[in-house]
Amino acid sequence: MKQHFFTALVLMAAASTEAQNKFSKNELSVNAFRNPSIGLEYRYHQVSVHAGYYTTAFKAGEYTNFLKTGVTYWFAPVDNKEIPSSFYAGASYMRGINRDYKNKNAVAAEAGFRWMLWKGLNLRIGAIAVTTKDKGIKVNPTPGISYSFSF
Repeated sequence: MKQHFFTALVLMAAASTEAQNKFSKNELSVNAFRNPSIGLEYRYHQVSVHAGYYTTAFKAGEYTNFLKTGVTYWFAPVDNKEIPSSFYAGASYMRGINRDYKNKNAVAAEAGFRWMLWKGLNLRIGAIAVTTKDKGIKVNPTPGISYSFSF
């Protein structure tokens, strides 16, 4: 089920080819929970970069932690707010800091939807596929909560 959801989100990202003009020129987000990481994200037009701490549970009750940095593409805004709700797709480099991933490099692809609740407060839901040289691919949901400032 997770893999079908992730595949559908990636296909929606690939299908979006026309430029969107509803996005503000600049945005800074303080990401407080998981997606894309607990840290900061800066968006310029439709592309953002992020860096921070990322935690996920590949096994129930066992949290694996990473340092994470990456790039995200924003598309298909669905409303006319100052910062519109929209879909996203991205890629990241991750460095494991505990458990089986300690000191291992990983790459990830993720896709999902960001819903703007009130002013800059937003929720994200999506899926991430994480892979390393020797661990195979793991797919997990990626909820998130952030506050964004447009300028």
